[in-house]
Amino acid sequence: MRKIAFDARFIKPEYPDGISRFSLGLLAELSKLTDLTVVVCDARVETKLPKGVAVVWAGNPTSAMEIFTARRLNETGIDVLFSPMQTTSGVGRKFKLVLTLHDLIYYRHRTPPKEFNPLVRAVWWLYHLSFTPQRIVLNGADAVVTVSNTTKNQIIKHRLTKRPISVIYNAADAAEAVPERDNSGSRILVYMGSFIGYKDVEALIRGVSLLPEHTLVCLSRISLARKAELTALADSLGARVQFENGVSESEYHQWLIKAQALVTASKDEGFGIPVVEAMERGTPAVVSNLEIFREIGADAASYFNPEDPQSFVDQINRLGKKTAWKSTSQKSIAQAAKFSWQKSASDLFELLNRV
Repeated sequence: MRKIAFDARFIKPEYPDGISRFSLGLLAELSKLTDLTVVVCDARVETKLPKGVAVVWAGNPTSAMEIFTARRLNETGIDVLFSPMQTTSGVGRKFKLVLTLHDLIYYRHRTPPKEFNPLVRAVWWLYHLSFTPQRIVLNGADAVVTVSNTTKNQIIKHRLTKRPISVIYNAADAAEAVPERDNSGSRILVYMGSFIGYKDVEALIRGVSLLPEHTLVCLSRISLARKAELTALADSLGARVQFENGVSESEYHQWLIKAQALVTASKDEGFGIPVVEAMERGTPAVVSNLEIFREIGADAASYFNPEDPQSFVDQINRLGKKTAWKSTSQKSIAQAAKFSWQKSASDLFELLNRV
């Protein structure tokens, strides 16, 4: 059996993002299938790793020293390295390398992540001005992973790689027992996600302004400046909006259990883990009409046009009927069951052993 390594240096230990959840979900299940070597650069990440994995230290992947990482890993005798990102260096490697490209969002929305330092932000912005750097990076691997057929088709359309592309679906952590309930009468609409422009939280606020009995509860952390902008819009429209500014996992799940629906008006998305997390708990998802949401939500989710607030209102009002809410809830649970870390890790394990 091959000696497999997993690059866990992209995990954020304090406030896990989508990449962190993807990494931790796969790590937990992949470690059950093989003796796994995990590459880290932060001691806090070690506490989140499955028991029994071998740990190898390497530099921060955003450092200029990343170019030497592969040579350091050669010394460990690994046969194949899986990276949940596309920025793990393979220069000088003696092992197989599988990189991940989650989506092409930043080619359409070129604002660099704020957590990067100015130099990295500048390089990041330049990197996304053209597909050429991405092609060079992906063609430097032995295989490429992405998290949806939607993104796979985009990669093919833009001819980003000559390497084989495999879909390893994103998923959500297994839900606790879901209580039998009827939330058609709930007036809570939950939003979980960032407040960056393309997420279009403004569209949700415009929609909620036409539902005077409903409250839009925004769960994610938010800057004071962004909160002020959205609060001013809500006040001008008479919309009821509540900002929790970050919640624990258990609090998040409790909000989902008591909500009428999880809502998002995103104009672009790589996957949409909150949609799966909601559906897994029987909470209907009311989402913008995106191809990726159609892929993961199928006929269980409800779709609306973010440019038309009334279409949002119509979907929420439909869920105000007991029969519609119960039916959608049941479909949601069945649809969410198609996405699991166990299945994704099994598919990844098979790929890593054949590449």
